[in-house]
Amino acid sequence: MELSTRKENVLSSIIGAYIQTGEPVGSKGIAAQLGVSSATIRNEMADLTALGLLEQPHTSAGRVPSRAGYRVYLDRLMERKPLSQQDAHWIDARLYAGSYDPEKLLHAASRLLAERSRCLAVATTPSGRRAYVKALQFVQTSRRSAMVIMISSAGTMKSRVFKCDFDLSGEIMRIFFRVINEKLVHKPVADITPAMIQSAAAAMGDMAILMSAPLMAVYEVAQDTMRTDLCLHGQMNLLLYPEFSGGGLRRVMNLLERRAAFADLLHRATGETQVQLGNETECPELENASLVTARYQVSGSDAGTLALIGPLRMNYPAVLADMEYTAQTVGKILTAWMKEE
Repeated sequence: MELSTRKENVLSSIIGAYIQTGEPVGSKGIAAQLGVSSATIRNEMADLTALGLLEQPHTSAGRVPSRAGYRVYLDRLMERKPLSQQDAHWIDARLYAGSYDPEKLLHAASRLLAERSRCLAVATTPSGRRAYVKALQFVQTSRRSAMVIMISSAGTMKSRVFKCDFDLSGEIMRIFFRVINEKLVHKPVADITPAMIQSAAAAMGDMAILMSAPLMAVYEVAQDTMRTDLCLHGQMNLLLYPEFSGGGLRRVMNLLERRAAFADLLHRATGETQVQLGNETECPELENASLVTARYQVSGSDAGTLALIGPLRMNYPAVLADMEYTAQTVGKILTAWMKEE
């Protein structure tokens, strides 16, 4: 669709004004902004409406952008703005405060994005489906119980407590560590199946009885490692927008309750920051919403997703700058944490 420079300027100005106010935009303010007559702007608005880029909610009202108008704006007209140094320092301070724990880091990322965007923010934990076991640690927690901790190459750290029918000693804990690490470190997490655990136990001979509880705990923690968790913040922010009234918020909440399906939706995002408008998500619950996603990487590989759900009239230049910087910083912190571990 070819647009004249004036039409592009009018469309961009209307979208900018609508993002700020949420009210239909009239010709007078745009005319003053662009230095032309109101009649000229009205003619251009009529043409943009005929092209499907603007909509007129009421006969006497101004215009609002359509989904097609937002798409033209995002793809061709929007000016990307770099994050200010002050904002970058603020984000760094929030993220590095939780850098000692991957899950706390992702909650911090989701929380700060919700605060800055006034939208619903989500961070997915790294998926361990394609990861390998980087390390297994054993920590005694009582006379007959201990904890196994699995660290994966995806940047996850999961733990599970197990109980034994005998007293644990320092020597037994060292046996757990040596035998299980020899068999599982550097193995794909997805390969730790019940059949694999049974095979490992059978190969241990007389030691199988001693190793049954920790081996079962390793299997369970491997399942936890492959599962994607969601860090959600800012759900109530959507109450600020009339667009989510009349059942809109309830539909989004229903989607979030189906966490596996929602996680799959986020995993479809590419490495680049993306904006999907309404039906572009192929998700009926987000028909009147915008979904912004950014992937973060650990050691150069895609690991998880940061996402925002909000109205179509998001402040996209600010949101995209925040998302890209936060995703890069989360990936940098997790990569450094993995190297230290």
